[in-house]
Formats: sequence, C-alpha cells, structure tokens
Amino acid sequence: MKKTFLWILAIVITLGAAYYQRKTGPTNPREISLPVNDTVVKLRLVRSLGLDERPEVRLAITDTSVRARLYYRRYRTGEPYSYSEFKYREYPINSILMNKVFGITEEKGLYASVPQQPPAGKIEYYIELSDSKGSRSILRETPLVIRFKGTVPSYILIPHILCMFIAMMLANIAGLMAIAGIPSFRKYSALTLATLIAGGMILGPLVQKYAFGAFWTGVPFGWDLTDNKTLIALIFWILAVIMNKKKNTGLYTVIAAAVTLIVFSIPHSLFGSELDFSSGEVTQGVILFFSVKISGNS
Repeated sequence: MKKTFLWILAIVITLGAAYYQRKTGPTNPREISLPVNDTVVKLRLVRSLGLDERPEVRLAITDTSVRARLYYRRYRTGEPYSYSEFKYREYPINSILMNKVFGITEEKGLYASVPQQPPAGKIEYYIELSDSKGSRSILRETPLVIRFKGTVPSYILIPHILCMFIAMMLANIAGLMAIAGIPSFRKYSALTLATLIAGGMILGPLVQKYAFGAFWTGVPFGWDLTDNKTLIALIFWILAVIMNKKKNTGLYTVIAAAVTLIVFSIPHSLFGSELDFSSGEVTQGVILFFSVKISGNS
C-alpha cells in the first residue's frame, strides 16, 4: 500500500512538472483569447516550425469577413517588417487518431505564410486584425518568435521523449522511496541513470543533430540550457549510484531526485540554439542574451 501511494505521488509529480514545462517553454504555442465580431476566439500562435511543416501562422478564425495581416522579420536583425495577408484555407487531417477517435478530419482558419529559415533561424511577428469593431494590433509591442528546426525522425524523437519522461518518473519514485526508507531506492536510482543515459546522452544528441546540426551544444562546447541541465542531472545520478554502494543512506538519491525535478522543470529550449544571421553561425541564446545586456549598458 505504501509503495502504491508513492508510485501515484511520483506519477502526479512527473505529470505536473511535464505540464509546467510544456506551458512555459519558449517554443510552445502562445495561447491567447481574442474578441472577434462579438465572439471570443482562442488562438494558439505558433512559435516553432519544422522544415517538414507548412511555414504558416494559423488563426483559428473561420469568419471570412475578418481581415488580418501578418508582419514579420528575421529575429535580432533590425530589418523593416515585411507582411503577408491571412487567407482562409482548409487542410485535410490524415490521422487515424484524429479522424476516428476525435472525429476531426480537417483544419480550417486564416493562414499567413512566413519565409522558411535554416535550422535554428528565427523570425519575429505580430498581427494586424480588422473586424466589425475596427482594426487593432496584436502583440506589436511584444512580437512572438518562431524558431525553425530540422526534421527529426519519429523513430528517434518518440523514444527520446519516452525515455526522458520515464527517467523523470523513476527519479521521483527513487527519491520518494529513499525518503520513506524503502531499500528499492537503490534499484530505481540505477534505472534512472540508465534511462537518463539512453534518453539524454544517446537519443538526445541525435535529436539535436537532426534539428540543429550539432550533436552536443552544452558544456564544454556551448551553453545550450537543455543539454546542460541533462548533464547536471546525469552527474548527480552517477554520484548517487556510486554512493549508494558505499553508504546505507538514501541522501544522495534524494538530492539527485530534487536536482532532477528542478532542472527538468526549467522550460524546454530556453536559451537554445539560434542562428546568428550576421555571421551565419549557430550559437546559444544565453550567449546572445548576455551580449545584448552588455552592449545595452555600455
């Protein structure tokens, strides 16, 4: 009964952390509610596009009387904005899950094209919209940013996501069992380490290579936060597994579990790979962040 409760708690913690990361990540769609012709419309504005996806921004608006225009430019260039008109389109959805389970066979709305960029290239955009109430700007003062990425094969991406989720869950159950004094924490510590190596240090670099052209952009080669937080978690679990063999205490497992929960709650892709259009090099956002701060204060 005690172990069952701990497993339930571990699953709840894992799902909570995953949800938080999903909602706060800088490449996840931005959700906003907007009044359009006396109807409140919920929009999910894109902030990440694969090179195998249509380079478009979608507004889930089916009212064809609405007129909208997308203004965009390459990120951090200071270029003048170009624009693209939103047009009503309908696209079929070829998915057994969406077709048979949810009964959704098509996606419709207003679509505006954006110029596709190389992997790690970014564009920023805002929207001008006109309806029966008049014209207004959306996100003009705080434009959204779309990061482009290469296509990652599903046979690599899906196992990577599953391994990282399982590693997080195993880390939580190992930490909870260590706190409760259940000897099984040693077994789950070892399983956490193995799964973290598979998902974060083998499949993770493959995902990074397909998406942005480099296997590893963390220390010592760069400051990609996603790579570095995986490395931090790995170091703590290596230490925990080693110390578990030397001492009859779960302290190191508790510490490793806490560190893992903290680092994996950091939004995914924060300070990630970014193409510098002036040099043509892919660097990490944390470097650009500090350079902007320094130049802005000098």
